[in-house]
Formats: sequence, structure tokens, C-alpha cells
Amino acid sequence: MILLVVAATGLISVPLLLRDMARGSAQHRLQIARKILAQVPLIDGHNDFPWNARRFVYNKLQSVNLTSDLRHVRPWNESVWSHTDLFRLREGMVGGQFWSIYVPCGAQYLDAVQIALEQIDTVRRMVQRYPSHTALATSADEILEIHKGGRMASLLGVEGGHAIASSLSVLRSFHDLGARYLTLTHTCSTPWSEYSEVPSLQQRGLTEFGESVVREMNRLGMVVDLSHTSTQTMRDVLAVSRAPVMFSHSSAHALCNISRNVPDAILKQLALHGGIVMVSFYNRFLTCGKNATIHDVIAHIEHIRRVAGVDHIGLGAGYDGIDLVPEGLEDPSKYPYLVAELLGRPGWSEADVRKVVGLNFLRVLRKVEQTRDHLSAKKPISLEPLPDIDEDYINNNCTYDLREN
Repeated sequence: MILLVVAATGLISVPLLLRDMARGSAQHRLQIARKILAQVPLIDGHNDFPWNARRFVYNKLQSVNLTSDLRHVRPWNESVWSHTDLFRLREGMVGGQFWSIYVPCGAQYLDAVQIALEQIDTVRRMVQRYPSHTALATSADEILEIHKGGRMASLLGVEGGHAIASSLSVLRSFHDLGARYLTLTHTCSTPWSEYSEVPSLQQRGLTEFGESVVREMNRLGMVVDLSHTSTQTMRDVLAVSRAPVMFSHSSAHALCNISRNVPDAILKQLALHGGIVMVSFYNRFLTCGKNATIHDVIAHIEHIRRVAGVDHIGLGAGYDGIDLVPEGLEDPSKYPYLVAELLGRPGWSEADVRKVVGLNFLRVLRKVEQTRDHLSAKKPISLEPLPDIDEDYINNNCTYDLREN
């Protein structure tokens, strides 16, 4: 009788109501969530654990057991920036983790390339040290194969275009070492790309050399990551790139008005381009304040769905690079609860949830790989001009100036 009354009011369709009733309790939804994550790899677009390994143990991985719960191990348990270990990643059924190859902006024009190489080495040694837990992945097929074998795929994403030192040769070398995305900027501009905090009226976006970087990434099969970039840089990349692009750890500007989030106009362009926004869990990106909950993450996911569509959403928590995390999503072990919450929301099917947790990113990566294959006959871009020189570059004693010869 209740079912007939509710249906008659037009508030909810009978099929949707029957589906939601069938999902039952939160505990039952959690069981469905775990089933989904066993079948589809949950791919997290951004985790800064390698930088914490550098800060806390100086990259000496032998000094810490990453399969243990680091919530009980110093100095990890003393830091609000620490959320990750292989124990919690397995608890959270994470199927693919992009490890951030983070390079501080202060290293620009100095030892940025060296720091990036050391961070890549840290991840590769971690993978070698724990082969029963994880394996390095460089393609969509490898992600699926590793997940099918019950392990987590480890992927490399270089955070900050200054890490390539304005050199396409360095970019190609990072790709050869396994990097599959490059975040064009961090919290600083490079000589060829502009970061998010530049005022709108002063934004210049990509230079000609920056466009060459994007084209070379298309040729190599690397995903262009627009998190941290200015709106003009976003527009320029979307105009130049022949492959879909990503935001590895960003949220919706309409819900939190900060320059690091994605405006609706860009969300619409991104959808037309086939790209993806991997939603950040940083409280200041979610609510523009110190406090947030799992429901704020879902609010951003649902806003992006309304504007761009369900095919253009992913997850990019940013664990180990954030000091404020949402209640209910304190670390990677909580991922099944996020999936269960989505399953309980009106209008969300299991097929929709599968897209958000991993299938959307796999589609983007496959399209990037297809673009690479289509461009395989093209030769590497050999143009290596000096970037637009600024005073830091000229006055830097650690960079050899070819103009002296």
C-alpha cells in the first residue's frame, strides 16, 4: 500500500524504489561495494606517500615495514600529513594508485630533475620490495591484469612541470621510467605554463613551448594533468591536446570557490573532450574550510555529474599531501564506505559507480594510448629552445648557459 501511494505521488519511480529497497541496509550496500571493488579496480589519481618517505625516512625503505599499519609507527603516527601504507590500501581495496612524483617549486631551476628521479626510484624500489602487494603498471591492460591477480597497480605521475626543466628529453626519459601523467604546474608557474593563483586578467596560459610539451605527451601516451593550472592554461591545453586530459586531484569550483577547483565552463569543455576530474578529498577544496565529511565529497561528485556527466568523474584523494581529511574518509581504508554511500544515493546504479571508481579513468587512459598509437609514425619533437628566460633562470648558478659558447 505504501509503495502504491508513493508511486502515485510521482515522487519516485517504482523501479528506482524497488532497486533502493533491494540494496537494503548500509551493511548490505557495503557488501555490494566490496563486490564491485573486487571486479573493477578503484584507481586513485593522486597520493603523496613518496614525499613522506623522503621526509620521514630519507627514502630508506628498509627502515619501515609498509605492510604494517603506520598509524602505530613513529614518525608516521605523529603527522597529520600521513594516511597511507600498503595495509590500509589493501583494506580499502584500492586497485590502482598513482604515486605523486612531487617536486617542490623551490627546486625549479635547481635540482628539480634529480629530485624527481629520486622519487621515481623510491616508488620502483617499493614495488620491488613488496611484490605480493603491488606491481608497476604503465598501461590500462596492465592495471587490469595486476588487479585480476589480487594486487594493487602502482602508477607514476610527475607533479609539477618544472620537474622536466623545460626539456622534452627529460619528459621522454620520465615516460621511459614509467611516468604516465605530468601535472603541468604545481604552486608555481614554469617558463611555459601558468599555475592557478595567477589573477585572471594576467593569465597567459601556455607558451609555444608549452604547446610542444602537450603535443609530445600525446605522442608518448602520457596523460596531461591540469590540477594546479590556471583557467587559461586549462583552455589552451583543451584546444591543443588530441587526447583526453585529466585533473588528478581537484574538485568543483561551484561548491568551493578557490582557484584550485574546476569551473563549470571547463567541466563542460572537459566532457566534450572526453576527460576526467578525479575528486580531491582535501577539506579546503571541498568546503573552503577546515571541516568536511564524506557527504561533501559526494556533493562534489554529484555536481560534476550534473555538469559534465557520469563518464567524467574519478577519485583523486590526495592522501599524504593534505593535512585535513573528511570525516568518514580519514585514509584509503575507507574507500568501500564511499562506494557504499554512493550506492545509497538516488539515481546511482551499480554501473554508474563502477565508472566512477575506475572504468572512467581506464577509458581515458585507453584513449590516450590510442592517440599514441595513431601518432606512432611521428618523430620525437626535437625542438629544444631555451624557455622564455626570466631573472631566476639567468641568475641561477646551477644551470649552464649555452649562450656563453
